[in-house]
Amino acid sequence: MLKKIRIEPFVLAIMSTVLLAYLFPFFGNKEMVKPILLGVSGVGISLIFFFYGLKLNYTIIKEVIKNWKVHLIVQSATFILFPLIVLLFYPFIRTDTAHTLWLAVFFVAALPSSVSASVVMVAVAKGNVPAAIFNASLSGIIGILITPIWMSYFIQVETMDFDFSEIYFNLITEIIVPLILGILLQRFFGGWAIRHAAKISTFDKSIILLIVFKSFSESFLNGIFSSIGIVDMLLLAMAVILLFWFVYYTLKFVCYRLDINREDSIAILFCGSKKSLIHASVMSKIMFAHLPFVGIMLLPVMLFHGFQIVFVSFIAAKRAKEIA
Repeated sequence: MLKKIRIEPFVLAIMSTVLLAYLFPFFGNKEMVKPILLGVSGVGISLIFFFYGLKLNYTIIKEVIKNWKVHLIVQSATFILFPLIVLLFYPFIRTDTAHTLWLAVFFVAALPSSVSASVVMVAVAKGNVPAAIFNASLSGIIGILITPIWMSYFIQVETMDFDFSEIYFNLITEIIVPLILGILLQRFFGGWAIRHAAKISTFDKSIILLIVFKSFSESFLNGIFSSIGIVDMLLLAMAVILLFWFVYYTLKFVCYRLDINREDSIAILFCGSKKSLIHASVMSKIMFAHLPFVGIMLLPVMLFHGFQIVFVSFIAAKRAKEIA
């Protein structure tokens, strides 16, 4: 007999959150509510990295920096493999509509990895969390420089403003500073963090759900998903799903061929196959503000973001049970 399929609670929570965002999108955008959501999610992300800092120690950090093979694979997949795959289809573009859709998918491919989602999923799967933190953060920094360079080859750049000081500021204040603070306080509160690991994990997932709700509610309310026809929507969905699968299983093959251990493989798979919705939202306002189809540029990112969270949550839960 076939085993009964059981959907993990976190996956159900994500699906329910997207449904709520569709039914009540205004809750994520009311003048009084949106600042609260932004504040809570921002503080939540900072606390996530603060708690991770509490659970780290200097010995682990030194070992992470030496793990150059993991870093090289993740960053190469994020900024080289992803874009090259999409570039293979560029010669087949014939119409303006096709070019716009292709450009939107290429924008996904050129983005950095998702920081908070990558780290949380690696933690859920009991992978190498320090390596995930290092690579996801490094990807965000590299992406601020590399993503606009990739996109500049295919769009008009005369009006583009590359002042990313706000992104750097948010990266430092919301991620790097809390992480360092947690590391510095590790010897005082590290034991507390380990004892309450389950509660911290629940908190991490709650913040992810909040980010998902805010992101999807804004998209539904602004009509991003209704800006193109159903056929184009299906083509975009198919394109980003195939893109994710190809990169994910390519990385899985690379980890197998290089005989990379379980914890490092999870960090590579989850960090190297993800793309950041947060970076996409910020960068799109700068790079595509002068384009009439800015909404379409964000649509594939939303589709990719939703799919990667649902798919990887399945994998993360399965990996966690392997050593439970």
